[in-house]
Amino acid sequence: MKIVVAVDSFKGCMSSVEANQAVADGIRGVCENAEVIQMPVSDGGEGFLEAFHAAVGGEWVETLVKDPLMRPIRSKYLLKNQLAVIEIAQASGLTLLSENERNPLVATSYGTGQLVADAVKKGALEVIIGLGGSATSDAGIGMLRALIDAFAPHGRWDDIDVLKNVHFTIASDVRNPLCGENGAAHVFAPQKGATDEMVDQLDRRARQFADTSARHFGFDRSEMEGAGAAGGLGYAFLQYLDANCQSGIQLLLDTYHFKDVVCDADLIITGEGAADRQTLMGKLPMGILGQAGDVPVYLMAGKINDREKLLQAGFTRVECINPPGISISEALQKEVAQRNIRNTICGILRERY
Repeated sequence: MKIVVAVDSFKGCMSSVEANQAVADGIRGVCENAEVIQMPVSDGGEGFLEAFHAAVGGEWVETLVKDPLMRPIRSKYLLKNQLAVIEIAQASGLTLLSENERNPLVATSYGTGQLVADAVKKGALEVIIGLGGSATSDAGIGMLRALIDAFAPHGRWDDIDVLKNVHFTIASDVRNPLCGENGAAHVFAPQKGATDEMVDQLDRRARQFADTSARHFGFDRSEMEGAGAAGGLGYAFLQYLDANCQSGIQLLLDTYHFKDVVCDADLIITGEGAADRQTLMGKLPMGILGQAGDVPVYLMAGKINDREKLLQAGFTRVECINPPGISISEALQKEVAQRNIRNTICGILRERY
């Protein structure tokens, strides 16, 4: 029996690697001779680096950069030959700030630019950027400033030649434009600490930057899908670095050669912290389902809503790992969640086998 396990991280609880291991332990508790293939996964946010490291290998590179408030912080990225994989949350992430420090009017993506610059200086010609979990809403201005500081001694973007030889891919499942009611500020800035007044100010600032950039380049990519990702970092990569935008999970699954791996599998198990109708809007489990072919896909989550819609979408089984009545605080304890995953998987497989 061959079972492929590809479970997303449970935010604030456990990583994809830890969740996958709990599933594998549950499988072996019932089917000890099963071939279990664990694939750490991410849609571009938390766990993106670890997932790519599992897929392609490479070496970790650690460097000193600036956090969203321009404080020094040691961050890492992945480098394999001429490929670099960068997770923006390493330098510009919301988790780097305490709750009372969150202020997207001040937070900068400068540190992300420093990571990109370091990778290019080390010979990277292909750079994949995982856009997710940012504390910023600066339309990538900070990131661009860091690149100018690194490569343009006279302070002019047009003087930078080295980046013209580098191919950038942004990995994100966010399809929002940069500006407007569906843009970066209005949709995402409130969760980063923005008030209504700050949201309007951020949106005006982004629009002004996009207008200025459009006049300079003669084209405008602020309306492209993904421009609003990571507080507008997506826009900066699209407009200034001619980046290609791809679904984070599809990019990772293609790197894994997922279709080839699962073609002879008996079962695929995926999951996430909470599964509901939003899962159907391109979230990670849907990416797994879309490449599963005829292989049954079981979906598990810490919280389940819209079960029938999930089943109608094609999941063979949808299971909540948490027993009735458990408190949220208890459910979010890593050891408890891992035990509940193991128990859920054991129960499912005992029914089936």
